[in-house]
Amino acid sequence: MADTKTQVIQTYEGHPTYSCLKCAAVITLQDELISKAFSGRDGRGFLMQSAVNVKLGRREDRSLLTGVHTVADVFCLGCNERLGWYYHKAADHMQKYKEGKYLLEREKLVKENAWVLDE
Repeated sequence: MADTKTQVIQTYEGHPTYSCLKCAAVITLQDELISKAFSGRDGRGFLMQSAVNVKLGRREDRSLLTGVHTVADVFCLGCNERLGWYYHKAADHMQKYKEGKYLLEREKLVKENAWVLDE
């Protein structure tokens, strides 16, 4: 059964964001970045405090580099692209800081800035 945690926000006008590479839906503010020193399935990953315009897949126990975690894959609401995963629970007490956070894969995101260019 799919987890029902879904958040939708249309825009973060004036704030730097990360957006879905495939459909350009805003996924998170760059200010939500906790760490760039993570690994995803397909390369480097970002640990993020929060994400929007995403839906979660089903929970499962997954053996990751830092041990077993209960996670759910994260999918873009705009195009259903898998973007990473959400940490529900960590077995190791040293990994508890990840609980409630998102691992988003760098290769699935576009970094959008809020620059205004003079014409």
